[in-house]
Amino acid sequence: MKYNQLGKTDLTISELSFGTWAIGGDWGKSNDTDALYGLEHAMDVGVNFFDTADVYGNGHAEELLAKATKGKEADIHIATKFCRSGDIHDPNNYSMKSVKEYCENSLKRLNRDTIDLYQIHCPPLEILQDGSVFEVLERIKEEGKIRYYGVSVETVEEGLYVLDNSNASSLQVIFNIFRQKPLEKLFPEAMNKGVGVLARVPLASGLLTGKFNENTTFDQDDHRNFNRDGQAFNVGETFAGLEFKKGVELSKQLEWIAEGRGNMTRAALKWILNQKAVTSVIPGFRNVKQAEDNIGALSVRDYTDEELKRLSIFYKEEIHPYIRGAY
Repeated sequence: MKYNQLGKTDLTISELSFGTWAIGGDWGKSNDTDALYGLEHAMDVGVNFFDTADVYGNGHAEELLAKATKGKEADIHIATKFCRSGDIHDPNNYSMKSVKEYCENSLKRLNRDTIDLYQIHCPPLEILQDGSVFEVLERIKEEGKIRYYGVSVETVEEGLYVLDNSNASSLQVIFNIFRQKPLEKLFPEAMNKGVGVLARVPLASGLLTGKFNENTTFDQDDHRNFNRDGQAFNVGETFAGLEFKKGVELSKQLEWIAEGRGNMTRAALKWILNQKAVTSVIPGFRNVKQAEDNIGALSVRDYTDEELKRLSIFYKEEIHPYIRGAY
């Protein structure tokens, strides 16, 4: 396991970490026992960073992390997020009173005194432009409830604004073989500003595992069913913004990436690990088997320059025209 410094912070985090949306909720059936075994296995092999949010299972993911990391609080870093359990467009949702309440509730569920990285959870651009939420986070940081703060963004425009107008320590962005746009401007600027990058939705909601076909169905409570066209939240959070059948078609054209890399999951994650601007990639999981598969990406071969060029051309010519929503 390789460890990278998160921006200008004193946090050194595993290059492959884990997101906990899938074990919290909105991904169909999940099992807490399987989730806890998966978390334990990840920590056993050196994962020391986990990303969560207060809305993942209405706090359930945070509670699972508290159980899994009990007694390891000094060694395991946790990032959580806030704002989406309220009206994300209401400025009052980002007031000192509201944010402090969000923060204290997360601290209780996590059973911690301090949150290592506290992130605004995909707020609208107008909230970022107002700027008062950053002043609130600075005050909460001074109180010792959080060590650092960052922003999870939906678009490159939002990310660039955060870089130019805040002291955020990190950006969390949708980034995978289907979503390469951040490579153009956002990542170089983040590196220039010394801001860490967390790559989320790295497998495009499972499309890049190569396990789906056009007839694959999902549970009613799985966002890959109820948000596949952006009905509940940003369409980019589900299948990277691609229409499902088109995404399946494109994933089949990418099967070659698995050659010499075990499978598409490991190959897709390795592509992200090969991007120098990325501090950590945070795939989801629901059990030990999926956790092991994610970790397997660390040991497969790197991409050649020719392969990287091929994927860049494929993105521009075959993928980019079909991505829906602002990004």
